[in-house]
Amino acid sequence: MDWVAWHGPYANPESPLSRRLRAVQAHIAAWLDSATSCRVVSVCAGQGHDLLGVLETRPDAARVSARLIEFDATNVQAARLRRTAAGIEVLQADAGDLASYRGAVPADLVLLAGVLGNVSDGDVRATIEALPCLCAPGATVIWTRTRRAPDLTPAIRGWFADNSFTEQAFDAPDDVLWSVGVHRFTGRPRPLPPAGRIFNFT
Repeated sequence: MDWVAWHGPYANPESPLSRRLRAVQAHIAAWLDSATSCRVVSVCAGQGHDLLGVLETRPDAARVSARLIEFDATNVQAARLRRTAAGIEVLQADAGDLASYRGAVPADLVLLAGVLGNVSDGDVRATIEALPCLCAPGATVIWTRTRRAPDLTPAIRGWFADNSFTEQAFDAPDDVLWSVGVHRFTGRPRPLPPAGRIFNFT
């Protein structure tokens, strides 16, 4: 997969990818409207269109600190050129490696846009099970996943519940296959392990 070319459909505002982006951005904006602590981690962040696109429109962007983790060097450069707030870090690293999160967690918002559809089903579950190591108390997780058969989203929503997350929203328009979920962490955070992997991106 060419992960730079993957961003191409954003040029068409009516593409499914653009529509999904707007859904994710709406949830980010709603979270910002109510958040008192604004530490963000974006996993496999690409060019950062979701978070950075919202922050560009917000007069309170300076209160956000964030780490965007992305492996592709071209995408990293694009995100770095776009960031406008001093507290935004774009780290070129493997988001599947726990070491990439040191110093950035526990986070108040974890973005998993474009992640759960590009790892194995087993790694989807492992990623959700690892989230208590990334989340602050009361943190929000925003995630995306296709509903193409076999649809894994019912299992994903169950795995979030099993790991002390309460569903806040699940967007699944009838005319597209994407879905966007929002879950709030209600459990007790766990320390970040000193080493290990969460997932392998395919």
